Amino acid sequence: MNPSPTSAFESNRLIALASLACLALLQGCAPSQEGADDSEKAFIGWDDLPQILEQIQAPTFPDRDFEITEYGAVADNATDIKPAIDQAIAAANEAGGGRVLIPAGDWFIAGPIHLKSNVNLHAAEGATINFSTEPKDYEPLVYTRFEGTEVMNYSPLIYAYEQENIAITGKGTFHGRASRDNWWSWSKDAREHINKARQMAEDGIPTTERVFGNNTGLRPVFVQPYKCKNILIEGVTFRDSPMWFVNPVLCENITVREMTVIGLGPNNDGCNPESSKNVLIEGCYFDTGDDCIAIKAGRDADGRNIGVPTENIIIRNCKMLEGHGGVVVGSEMSGGVRNVFAEDCVMDSPHLERALRIKSNTFRGGFVENIHFRNVTVSEVADAAFRINLYYWGQNGDHYPTVRNVSMENVVVEKAPRAFYFHGREELPIQDVLVKNCQFNNISQPSVITGIENLKFENVRINGQPKNQ
Repeated sequence: MNPSPTSAFESNRLIALASLACLALLQGCAPSQEGADDSEKAFIGWDDLPQILEQIQAPTFPDRDFEITEYGAVADNATDIKPAIDQAIAAANEAGGGRVLIPAGDWFIAGPIHLKSNVNLHAAEGATINFSTEPKDYEPLVYTRFEGTEVMNYSPLIYAYEQENIAITGKGTFHGRASRDNWWSWSKDAREHINKARQMAEDGIPTTERVFGNNTGLRPVFVQPYKCKNILIEGVTFRDSPMWFVNPVLCENITVREMTVIGLGPNNDGCNPESSKNVLIEGCYFDTGDDCIAIKAGRDADGRNIGVPTENIIIRNCKMLEGHGGVVVGSEMSGGVRNVFAEDCVMDSPHLERALRIKSNTFRGGFVENIHFRNVTVSEVADAAFRINLYYWGQNGDHYPTVRNVSMENVVVEKAPRAFYFHGREELPIQDVLVKNCQFNNISQPSVITGIENLKFENVRINGQPKNQ
């Protein structure tokens, strides 16, 4: 006999509660009980920001330069400078640290840059480093992630594995040269191989046996420190990445300051801290083909099995133009995300789709808590200004996501189809969302609000009218 809708709902609710209990055990605490005091929920808010900031310190480097011209590099945009950069990085590392200097000029590099501990890769003002678009130049394959799934794949254009005290600085430009004629064209035909990688993760196949590359369509990201500590990215410009731009994975203590990211290709996310801790992103400029900043924590089985959340992310004084979202959590966030603070930002493009967005589903699962967004001006978005969707892509499974303690304060949106789109799970609703001192102007459609508990509006106006509970 098929279950009635009511019994099916109750079954899903029990699954959701069991999922929450397991998640709580993984976090080392018991799930909060109905009617429990708020202090037991370990909510983190703006008052906790100074303490988190104290944990983020940019690395420093010895005052020694290793100029790549001393190792044979020629600025003719034709001669491969990879051998010279590799030698300069090795020399700086062996000397105990220093700055690998790329002077002004147009440079060509046929392959990736692999950073080593205590090395600051510095592109001087007027320097443009043009990367090869030939996939074989990014072999041998390295241990990496593709959209939250661990694989052996082409090397990121700038990569570091298990290094400490590394930096990419200067006023120069790193140009990935991706276009519809090379890397970006792969997005249309890669689905079979992407699904294969995800199924390998579900089946528990070791990462070293998940071998891709070989034109399978899994594009490399631009910058990926992997299992690294003490990272600085400052001042530089990145253009036209094959995939995501800056994607620290399993890293700690990261400062990204005054970086410019420009690329309107498929999946051209700007900055994606993933399964990483203590990250400051400030004074940056994003004009992207996907999310400007997307907080991630691994996908599906890999995200749950590795079980490392992303936490303590501070975003401030950034400018976002084109993109799917300004500040986004998900959707690859199966390991969980907590303590994200975004403030004093400007979002200024009719082609930006959302200002604040949280996305997951019952296949990806994960937890999201303590997400705070304030003092942001938004000229226009093409979708809802504030969106939480726990039915993302319509995928379903037994891993119920939890979302709680989310706030938006002092935000002005000049134009949007909707102010809010909250689509939570009735079995395990979104909890504790506060919208305070916000104005939403030129709103053309009503908000969608389902599957949410303890939603509060304080001094919120939509088209000049007070928003009631």
